[in-house]
Amino acid sequence: MEVQETRVQTDRVLTIPNILSMARLLGVPLFLWLILLPEFGGPKADGWALLVLALSGISDYLDGKLARRWNQISSLGRILDPAADRLYILSTLVGLTWREILPLWLTAALLARELMLLVMVVILRRHGYPPPQVNFLGKAATFNLMYAFPLLLLSDGEGWLASLAEVFGWAFAGWGTTLYWWAGILYVVQVRRLVKADAAAD
Repeated sequence: MEVQETRVQTDRVLTIPNILSMARLLGVPLFLWLILLPEFGGPKADGWALLVLALSGISDYLDGKLARRWNQISSLGRILDPAADRLYILSTLVGLTWREILPLWLTAALLARELMLLVMVVILRRHGYPPPQVNFLGKAATFNLMYAFPLLLLSDGEGWLASLAEVFGWAFAGWGTTLYWWAGILYVVQVRRLVKADAAAD
């Protein structure tokens, strides 16, 4: 079910939630650089990469909570928040696949879902509709993947901690991928209903 927002939406740009989202976006290239540093002859900086990812998760939680509490839900925020989520997922996929921590089939499955959603957005725009709002299932999928990726990055080492991180990382990755596709299919159903309603109205 789509999450309905009853609070007033604002067109303000410089709100604290939006600033937090912008900061998250700025962290994406830094995060990717830290992950790939060992691949280009640099020192391993996984600890710093995990810190950037953790700060991203905290800011993701805060920007939504503060936007609701302070009535600062904005049109820009509705774009920035999911954009930051997707860019972190994409950058992590690139980094972990490059380092051969993630298998190609998992990366392909997640990217195929993003491509499917992009097609749905194009169809909606042709019919004059905005992109679909993030639903609870999509958020749950993102949270699972945001837990999975740091754990899988942590598993690229030795010892009991790496072994434990691998087990939990793959558990979260499995749930996250399943929920990610489930949410994507619900978006397709939603788009199909809107397009059919438009056709019936004509």
